[in-house]
Amino acid sequence: MRILRFLLLKEFSQIFRNKSILALIMVMPVMQLIILPMAADYEVKNINLAIIDQDHSTYSQQLITKITSSGYFKLSGYDNSFHEAFQYIESDKADLILEIPQNFERNLIRENKQHVFIAVNAINGTKANLGGAYLAGILRNFNADLRLKLIGNTKLNPSPTIEITASNWFNAYMNYKVFMVPGILAILVTMIGGFLSALNIVKEKEVGTIEQINVTPIKKYHFVLGKLIPFWILGNVVFTIGLFISWLIYGIVPLGNLSVLYVFIWVYLFAILGFGLLISTYCETQQQAMFIMFFFMMLFILMGGLFTSIDAMPSWAQVIAKFNPATYFIEVMRMVILKGSRLRDILPHLIKVMLFALVLNTWAILNYKKTT
Repeated sequence: MRILRFLLLKEFSQIFRNKSILALIMVMPVMQLIILPMAADYEVKNINLAIIDQDHSTYSQQLITKITSSGYFKLSGYDNSFHEAFQYIESDKADLILEIPQNFERNLIRENKQHVFIAVNAINGTKANLGGAYLAGILRNFNADLRLKLIGNTKLNPSPTIEITASNWFNAYMNYKVFMVPGILAILVTMIGGFLSALNIVKEKEVGTIEQINVTPIKKYHFVLGKLIPFWILGNVVFTIGLFISWLIYGIVPLGNLSVLYVFIWVYLFAILGFGLLISTYCETQQQAMFIMFFFMMLFILMGGLFTSIDAMPSWAQVIAKFNPATYFIEVMRMVILKGSRLRDILPHLIKVMLFALVLNTWAILNYKKTT
């Protein structure tokens, strides 16, 4: 313990001596947690829409007003032919085209039906699908309002309807920030712990102090623990600040017990720090360590369930996700914060992360080459 205490004093002295790194550790996660959830919005708005109104009737004007007042669409063109409107799509000034045919109002009243045409710019598949779905939903609502109006005037026979009563669990107002903030916080803690630990041993190699340490009677596990524990403490500090920012800025209060989150983060930090130290034992320069850690961090972010559900991935990607520790952290964050899950609910994830921590840290200790 005496040797470990001296190593910890050395590490903390180096950390607090470098003011830029300390500021980066504290300021960067706070700024990212404030900015990223506001930018990573699942809801697509300001969809550019070109309209071809060949009817110019009261009903067509009501439909156009209903679409433009929805808040999702921005009218980019109002034309009389499809050829003119299509030029907006070719020049990326429109994402969708809605064509209202002639005799739109007359056919609705006399024949009780009418077709409209929607053309979608599908280069951006996500925006195209959501834009088409929004527009189709508005058309359905317009149709329902119109039927109700005609039924009231006894011009249309009433038909059976199904009334739907819905209830949103765990996120009553379907606020995307409530869903995204816990996942982003998990990734930020992963980045801080992973990058700092990956650069740590390599820095000793570059400045030459590793040779002085190698000729001392310090055991390998003492050396690795001395590198791991300071960043484990800093990781907990960053996580605590992140929870405070989530409450202060977004009003997110965990439904579950905070102690459950801290039990998991304690184990998770040992896993991700062990992974960073393992990379550091293999690399000779900080540049190598940064590139390798950046490669794995991209996998952690894109295949960890932050933006895309694991169940929606191909089977081979789901297998890779099972070996991604960030997958379990993101899921546990959402389980505890949104659903109020207890320790027994996250126990399978906790056991898997424990195995990650044991394997990665043991591997890092065995791989560290110490000469005496």
